[in-house]
Amino acid sequence: MKEIKELQAVTLMCDRLMANVGCDFVALAMQNEVGPDVRWHYASGNLNDKYKRITVRFGKGIAGKIISSGSPMLMKDFPKDVIGKVTDHPIMLAEKLVSTYAVPLFFNDVPKGVLLIGNRKTTLFSEEDQQQVSEAAQSLEQILKAQKL
Repeated sequence: MKEIKELQAVTLMCDRLMANVGCDFVALAMQNEVGPDVRWHYASGNLNDKYKRITVRFGKGIAGKIISSGSPMLMKDFPKDVIGKVTDHPIMLAEKLVSTYAVPLFFNDVPKGVLLIGNRKTTLFSEEDQQQVSEAAQSLEQILKAQKL
């Protein structure tokens, strides 16, 4: 099995999304094949490689909450509008993100991944931006299914 970061189609899709939306950061997280933990596999616009070491529990952090709910999540002004502990959102802290929008990726109708865009300043992502993220997520689902990841 190839690593997600080695798939050129994933890299191109994320870079295109970052350019089209004009955001600082794009990342892709996937639930582990064994167990409920979720880990960030790919990032573009990252400040460092900390994302590679972040693993969150199912239902925790942005990625865990999106996979457990199967719903998109918009965060406008981190850490002001966070419910719970700031440390429950390690990707926000590691990348100094203030505003994010993230959507689930579905495999066999089950949420197993997350596509996240973010900015390091307060931003309100428009309906058009959110639609572009959803479309990119659907494309990434097809790319990853074709690779049998």
